[in-house]
Amino acid sequence: MAIEPAPAPYAAPPVEGGVSAYLELLGGRDVRPRLFPLHDEVVIGRDRQDALASDQFICIPLHTISRRHARVRRRGETWSVEDLHSSNGTFVNGERLQPGSWHVLGDGDELALASTQLVFRSLVAPGTASMPTVIRKSVDATQYVPAAGPRDAPRGELEKSVLKLHAMAQVSIALGAVTDRATLTEKIMNFIFDLFPLAERAFILLRQNERDPPVPVAARRRNGMVEDPGQARLSHTIVDEVLGKKRAILSVDTLADRHFAAQDSIVAQAIRSVMCAPLIVGEEVLGLIQVDSSSDPRAFQEPDLELLTGVCAETAVALKNFQLYSDIERLLDGFVRASVQAIEERDPVTAGHSFRVAGYAERLAMALDRAQDPDVRRIAFTREQLREIRYAALLHDFGKVGVREHVLRKEKKLHHADMRLLEQRFLYARACLERQAYHTLAQRHIDEGWSATRFRAEKESADARLAEEAARLDGFLATIRSANEPAISRSSTLPDLRDIVHYGCHDPDGHPFALLEDHEVAALSLSKGCLTPDERRQIEEHVVDSYSFLVLIPWTKDLAGVPAIAHGHHEKLDGSGYPSGLRGPQISIQTRILTISDIYDALTAGDRPYKKAVPVEQALDLMHEECDAGHIDGRLFQVFVDSHAWATSWAAP
Repeated sequence: MAIEPAPAPYAAPPVEGGVSAYLELLGGRDVRPRLFPLHDEVVIGRDRQDALASDQFICIPLHTISRRHARVRRRGETWSVEDLHSSNGTFVNGERLQPGSWHVLGDGDELALASTQLVFRSLVAPGTASMPTVIRKSVDATQYVPAAGPRDAPRGELEKSVLKLHAMAQVSIALGAVTDRATLTEKIMNFIFDLFPLAERAFILLRQNERDPPVPVAARRRNGMVEDPGQARLSHTIVDEVLGKKRAILSVDTLADRHFAAQDSIVAQAIRSVMCAPLIVGEEVLGLIQVDSSSDPRAFQEPDLELLTGVCAETAVALKNFQLYSDIERLLDGFVRASVQAIEERDPVTAGHSFRVAGYAERLAMALDRAQDPDVRRIAFTREQLREIRYAALLHDFGKVGVREHVLRKEKKLHHADMRLLEQRFLYARACLERQAYHTLAQRHIDEGWSATRFRAEKESADARLAEEAARLDGFLATIRSANEPAISRSSTLPDLRDIVHYGCHDPDGHPFALLEDHEVAALSLSKGCLTPDERRQIEEHVVDSYSFLVLIPWTKDLAGVPAIAHGHHEKLDGSGYPSGLRGPQISIQTRILTISDIYDALTAGDRPYKKAVPVEQALDLMHEECDAGHIDGRLFQVFVDSHAWATSWAAP
């Protein structure tokens, strides 16, 4: 849904009753970027108010915006905003306003009306309002006014030049805050048609790299019709002329120009007047901007070309900054992914866990505005906040780099080496029983002088007793192997080990020894999982280590929350989590989202040596139990369930 057109993004100089500030609406899925000049007072809402003039109302026709949502007004040089008891609230720099209270705005303040993002921009330099005016001389200006007549024409040209200078100043201000190409091209198109009233079409062409030819990325007509850039018909003659010579060109009557008149592309497109200027930064040509008219052969003059060249210079700098910003983002993203890949190589069984969790967390965060709970629907994350959540999810297990591999890869309650030693102990116990039985049989044969028949009968009796004990030992070992399997839920029934613990064995010297050591009994008696308390402590320390590593990274302002979000992903709402034992309000929404995503993947990930993959329905049932126990956020989990955020076919709302 596109919002209705706004007035031109520039006006007279900042004077009382004029334009001294504007609101920049950031583009999104449902709205396109726009600039709204601010006069003395303006109301922001969903439906046009008949009682208000067109310049006193900003219409944003989204269902999350109230009919009369907020109001912005000026008193002197101070601008303030007030929430008009809206349903979804008005936020300034992340803080919700109390309805009916005025909040003073400063240049660059971010306004959020539900999920709609705006930025307040002031055109008045700080401190100018308080500077005293010094008048050194006063003269009667009327004596310099030229007489009426033909000489009035230059005065009109002067006024146009002043307006264009103001427009250029606003171009510089507006482009300075651009961080994405879509917003950049949208603003440039708006400014071009404001700066050049006779322009009928405008095109922006950009290069992917220095060797590639430029391709159209934006094309629009004055009437607001947006053309498909891929279908735009452009003159290669003009493009080659501008890019090859790095010069801006102007043709006031293209069909009569000896450079272009013979070109079929010019004739086919009926170009009568054209301006084209390159986007140059240093020695690099990033692309070009073309403005043309098919009706007026003299639509543009030399001052217009100079103005377009200036716009291109500003645009090129903004575009280069955006490219550098994007390069830094890609570099950081690549570094994060490489780090996660390296960490997960230590435990191939869990490979892919962090990437899956990041996907679940990002999709859950994007689905909150569809929640049935109205309080949850009010939660809205910006593009930067979603990236912050994704990085925290990718790096939440970063501290596992410091966990010993035999603990990290533990599959059963007993380590492989411990189980092999236990099995050898059972073989030793059987050998001791056999030695004792046959030693006793031989001694009695000597002492009592048995006949061959008697000896054979006694041996068969001893063999039967040994077979019975061997079967008992085999049963014990089977019970131990069963107890060695990790349990998914604490409600699982544990095998009874008491008979094994109390079973008496003696070595050849008659000294007793136990089939199970105390530490083995403790490990096999674990009600859930496969980690002993000491091993669990080592695993739990990875959260602290993750925070210690992540906090050393000089994160930018929009990613500053990554360490804290990752640090709390094992906290529980009832305070039973770790490492800090945080409770409900102390755990951020971002961290709660990460916790839900992490638990779901731990339950449903592919078969691992220490557990089988749990079907989705069973995993959701187990997580419902966690909600009922007060461990995880039930409202967010319901959104997770309703939105199927785990599905690979998930689509953004």
